[in-house]
Amino acid sequence: MEKILIANRGEIALRVMRSAREMGIKTVAVFSEADRNALHVRYADEAVCIGPAPSAQSYLLGEKIIDACLKTGAQGIHPGYGFLSENAAFARQVKAAGLILIGPSPEAMEIMGNKLSAKAAALTYNIPMVPGTEEAVTDIDEAQNRAIEIGFPILIKAAAGGGGKGMRIVEKASDFIEQMDLAVSEATSAFGDGSVFIERYVSSPRHIEIQVLGDNYGNIVHLFERDCSVQRRHQKVIEEAPSSVLSEELRQKMGESAVNAARSCNYTGAGTVEFILDENLDFFFLEMNTRLQVEHPVTEMITGIDLVKEQIRVARGEPLSFTQSDLKIQGHAIELRVYAEDPANNFLPDIGNLQTYITPKGPGIRVDDGFEQGMDIPIYYDPMIAKLVSYGKDRTEAIERMIRAIDEYQITGIQTTLGFGKFIMQHEAFISGNFDTHFVSKYFVPEHLLIQEDEEEAMVAALIGATFMESYSNTKSININPVHSQWKNNRKE
Repeated sequence: MEKILIANRGEIALRVMRSAREMGIKTVAVFSEADRNALHVRYADEAVCIGPAPSAQSYLLGEKIIDACLKTGAQGIHPGYGFLSENAAFARQVKAAGLILIGPSPEAMEIMGNKLSAKAAALTYNIPMVPGTEEAVTDIDEAQNRAIEIGFPILIKAAAGGGGKGMRIVEKASDFIEQMDLAVSEATSAFGDGSVFIERYVSSPRHIEIQVLGDNYGNIVHLFERDCSVQRRHQKVIEEAPSSVLSEELRQKMGESAVNAARSCNYTGAGTVEFILDENLDFFFLEMNTRLQVEHPVTEMITGIDLVKEQIRVARGEPLSFTQSDLKIQGHAIELRVYAEDPANNFLPDIGNLQTYITPKGPGIRVDDGFEQGMDIPIYYDPMIAKLVSYGKDRTEAIERMIRAIDEYQITGIQTTLGFGKFIMQHEAFISGNFDTHFVSKYFVPEHLLIQEDEEEAMVAALIGATFMESYSNTKSININPVHSQWKNNRKE
């Protein structure tokens, strides 16, 4: 492949383009009318407008993307994540057009795109499962009896879904039918598929995922784990690699299970197998994401492997250039998703202009973003501004560098999750590694951010006062310009 089209926008489009450029591959950007001046459009060798701002009229139109690919002479399409990245029908369209999709086969997408068929595939390799139904619920009474057999609380989950949609926790038998009806209705509305299943609810889970990579010759490896347990609304906010709770023995077992899950659907390219880990450190298969993950940078930092380059090499028919024994964990990495959201108002998305936008720099800091100062945050897409990644020789140094990077990151004009990220980094539960997916509901209240700001302002006032008194006592005039955290600048004036 000498030229590829990136069927995405923002930071992930830029991230793919940079790796392609290092490989000597030309790139084509597609963009909506709202993204005409976006950084990924300017960075690409060529760019094609594919429609109005709404995703349904632009980034989700597979026919327009394929047409742009054919017109520009690109041989392959990298879908990034989101949009059409896990759409089996689009993958088939790409293949039918004589193009290469930089991703897994449509068949693998279909198997792993539905939680029930994914569980069935994983069971062929005896991968541990949370006790529950192995098929969609069709008989309510039978399902209720099964729930009683499993023991409450239980979890109702949409077979075709994700992001917490179509998911209900049921505490007691008397609530079962009502919650089942609500889950089916929500799943139907969100995914066009009301199929749901039930499983035992793990009350204090860790969310652990394993990065896998496979080629077209049957070689599949895992690139260790990421801990994604800090979430809001069932969506990740902080990810780190490696996990602070896995032993080498458990890491090996989970890695082998992830490789087997990938093998069960003849997986090729980069993918992620997700597990939940209970309070007894028993792990259970959750699902498989058949694409590059938002949090892939932390894996790249601890392994030294460029996952996008590996995706491209696999797509053009090359075997993996390394084996499992070649891979080693080096250091520790943490990622904070910097969202245009207001943590003090239930993390509601915020839009506006980036009046100030200055990214942190220095040792061990990586920022994957798609914005610059003066740009607007559009209302049409995911509110993520950037992925802020810190790397250190160990977890302590990675946390310290993340705190320093948050302090240096200057954003005004919108609300962001930077202050929330700093709260997490400084919380004893996170520092000790003793946390689960309920971290936010257990420990975070909006007042914490106001307290944090007040403490920083008090420190600044004390510094100014001390400097003034020293100046006064020495009868010298000095210019006071204290250096302090920029966190308060991230709040609206």
